[in-house]
Amino acid sequence: MQASGHTADDEEYTLHKRMPPRLPQRLNDVYITEKTHFKAQESKCQKLLDSGNEVIIHGLGKAVNRAINLALQLKERGNGTVQICCQTSTVDLVDELIPEADGDVKTSMRSNSAIHIRVYR
Repeated sequence: MQASGHTADDEEYTLHKRMPPRLPQRLNDVYITEKTHFKAQESKCQKLLDSGNEVIIHGLGKAVNRAINLALQLKERGNGTVQICCQTSTVDLVDELIPEADGDVKTSMRSNSAIHIRVYR
């Protein structure tokens, strides 16, 4: 049994999730988030599709389902003129564990699912 006192394992940490790495931002790339209003994302994608005939939708983690739903909505709106092509990947993410008391910041790695959907005419 341990004597009373704190060890590194007893410390409390605050989890800080770093931003994921992004692909190069091209004019027709749209990164889907859970926070942005769905209709706004749909409108942006539709405008890009109409002006350039192609949009690439990227979704990470919880946003994967939203990205798929958005691509299917665009395809349905296209009345047979719009195609979709999907690719999945895994993205390595880094989280920081910041101690509540004085101490060193720790990092931890985790993986998250991602989807990249090409919507085109």
